[in-house]
Amino acid sequence: MSRTQPPLRTALVGTGHRARLFTQALAARPGRQVAALCDPSPTRMAFHNRLLTEAGAAPAATWDPDRFTEMLAKEDIGEVVVTTVDSAHDHYIVPALEAGCRVVTEKPMTVDADRCARILEAVRTTGNSLTVAFNYRFNPVHEEVRRLLADGAVGEVLSVHFEWLLDVRHGADYFRRWHRDKRHSGGLTVHKASHHFDLVNWWLGDEPAEVFGYGRLGFYGAEAGERHGLRRDYVRAHGAPEAAGDPFALDLAADATLRALYLDAEGDDGYLRDRNVFDGPIGIEDDMAVLVRYARGATMTYHLTAYSPWEGYRVMVNGSAGRLELEVEESRWQSPAPQRTGGSGALHGDTSARHAGGVRLTLRPLWRPPADIPLRTAHEAHGGGDPRMLDALFGPVDAAGPGPGPRPVDGVGPGPVVGTGTAPTATERDGALALAVGLAANRAFETGRPVGVRELVPGLWSR
Repeated sequence: MSRTQPPLRTALVGTGHRARLFTQALAARPGRQVAALCDPSPTRMAFHNRLLTEAGAAPAATWDPDRFTEMLAKEDIGEVVVTTVDSAHDHYIVPALEAGCRVVTEKPMTVDADRCARILEAVRTTGNSLTVAFNYRFNPVHEEVRRLLADGAVGEVLSVHFEWLLDVRHGADYFRRWHRDKRHSGGLTVHKASHHFDLVNWWLGDEPAEVFGYGRLGFYGAEAGERHGLRRDYVRAHGAPEAAGDPFALDLAADATLRALYLDAEGDDGYLRDRNVFDGPIGIEDDMAVLVRYARGATMTYHLTAYSPWEGYRVMVNGSAGRLELEVEESRWQSPAPQRTGGSGALHGDTSARHAGGVRLTLRPLWRPPADIPLRTAHEAHGGGDPRMLDALFGPVDAAGPGPGPRPVDGVGPGPVVGTGTAPTATERDGALALAVGLAANRAFETGRPVGVRELVPGLWSR
């Protein structure tokens, strides 16, 4: 940054656990200044201001969400980072775009088709930029998969099988917090699986056309908990004797960060972060099977299990010249000891899990022996995806300027895939296409019928 160029003034909307990543990243970059924090909880905003001052940055102004548009003008905001509850993303994305701000939003972009259409229309009419923070694109292993497919390692891709397993630490956490209400999160096919659907869209350079699936709540919730002998009678873990020794309970008081962000903030908004995963109401599924047909003919079978003894994923890509197999063990098992800390990565994947396993990528060409592909693996947040994504979004820590622009190197679309090895940032179109798979799956769960993607997000093809 030149001596005469002021830092870009950034507002962070939503100051929960995930927002820490952005607060600390922006504080470390000389081309950025966290000028404003916006959240209904003064306690959470105070926590983030402590993060800023500990990093040597000035504290940010604090604003109530009801005064968001006023904040944009009075604080001279040029960039907005949205990390709120998913269903509220559009409430901040749209006015920020209309105010001329660059906008970065956590995934998923939003949770339903109407909100998606509103965001797409705002991008179209303002001409301003929206970037969706799909950090999995920046994992070096996932970039290698894209490079191999783009280089024709398996020929024409004909089918993909993708199995994702959330263990009983990480998976359970979605059933303790606001994600358990589908109105807020869209369910795991939207909140969690948007990562995975975006990866496949990006790997194939193709668009989903039709989706079918089945989903159920078969492990968590009061009824299943009673059936499997796992239910204990308490509403939330804090202060409940019945939660003592329960491996599914979260002890907020035992972790300084969780205490500061949630337990101490309950008086601000009444949000309970440690609900009983075997108590209602829970409106999302924990076991989902999805079938996707892509525009150019490839199909994907996908399964998400949120109650597994181990965490990780398997991806198999079948093509006209062979098969590519990826297996990642993010945690090999979990101890039944009560969960007390968020430091293991079990809450948000923010660090490598204590019992992390290995990563293996195998190419099996036709008529030749299989070959294990050498990999650059990282034990940082989300397999190294978070720090690399932050560099792409905001520039490196030692950058001299305000950072790169938000548009992608190449995005999802019907054209050829460019195997540059550099993970592009995701646009609003990429966010909408990943969202559409999850929304279509949710509708199929309800109707028992296949759902066309264009039926859900017609705005993607109306330009």
